[in-house]
Amino acid sequence: MKRQERIDRLELMMTFARIVESGSLSAAAGLLGTTQATVSRRLQTLETLLGAKLLLRSTHAMKLTDDGERCYHHGQILLAGWQAMEDELKHADEEPVGVLRVRAPHAFGQEQLLVPLTQFLLEHSKLSVEWMLNDKSVDFLAENIDCAIQVGVESDPANVAVLLAEVPRIVIASPELLARSPAVEEINDLARLPWVALNTFYRHEVTLTHADTGEAVQVPMSPRLSSDSLYAIKGAALAGLGAAVVSAWVVQEELAQGRLVNLLPAWQAAMLPVRLVYPHARYQPARLCRFLALMREVMPGLSGMQAPKKSRP
Repeated sequence: MKRQERIDRLELMMTFARIVESGSLSAAAGLLGTTQATVSRRLQTLETLLGAKLLLRSTHAMKLTDDGERCYHHGQILLAGWQAMEDELKHADEEPVGVLRVRAPHAFGQEQLLVPLTQFLLEHSKLSVEWMLNDKSVDFLAENIDCAIQVGVESDPANVAVLLAEVPRIVIASPELLARSPAVEEINDLARLPWVALNTFYRHEVTLTHADTGEAVQVPMSPRLSSDSLYAIKGAALAGLGAAVVSAWVVQEELAQGRLVNLLPAWQAAMLPVRLVYPHARYQPARLCRFLALMREVMPGLSGMQAPKKSRP
C-alpha cells in the first residue's frame, strides 16, 4: 500500500484519458512523448489501483468497459479541476502559459493570421502555439486540439462556436479569358464562361445575390477544373482556364494589378462565416481565452474580412 501511495495518480489518469481520446496505446504514447511500453504499464497500474478492467483490447480494436466509461468521465472532471487550480495558482489569468494547439485552414493560416499570431507570441513569452494548417474537419479529443478556426463550415452544436468575421466572395476572371469569351454584361452572361470550381463550397452551380436588390440567381457551370484548394483555383483563374468564385481577400493584389477582374461587382456569393470553435468545458485555460480575445479583435480588420452583420453598428 505504501508503494501505491507514491504513485502519481494524475499521471495515470492523464495517460488513460489520452489512450481513450487517441484510440490506441501507441497514439497516446506519441501525444505524451513517451513509449508504448510506458503507456501500457501505466494503464495496468491504474487498473490494479482501481481494481477494475478499464479497456478491452484485441489485435485490431479497443473498447471501454462500463467501468472504463465511468473512470473516463470522472477523470475528465478531475483533470479539468486540477488544470483550473494549477493555472489559478500560477496566475495564468495574468499571463497565459503552456501550449495552445490550434487548427486553421491552409490559405488562411499561412497568410492572414501569421502576423497577429507572431505578435501574440512575442507579447506572451511563456506561451507556445502548435499552428496546424489543415482544411479537414477536426476531432478535438482524438487529435488533442484546443481550438480550430473554421471558414464556411457548419458548426457542430456539441462545440462552442464564436462568430468572428465574414468573408465576402466575388466572381473573378483573367483579362485573357475575357478577351476570348462573350462579353459579360449581366448575370446570365456568366453561364457562357468556362469555369474552375472550389468544390468545398460549389460544384455545378453557384448562387449569386445582388447587393442592392437582394435578387438571387443560380449560375450553372461545368467546371474545367475543380479542387478543394483555394490556391489551385486562384492559379487556374490567373492562367485563364476559367472564371471562379473566390474569397475576396485572396485576390486583392491581383485585382489591384489588373491580373484579375472582378466580374459584376454588385453580384456576390454568400459570405463565409469565420468561427473559432472549441469543445465545451467547465473551465477554459487562460491561453485559450486570450487567443479568443485576440481573434475577436483582429479578425474583422484583416484584409478582405468584414465584421459579422449582427455585430455591426
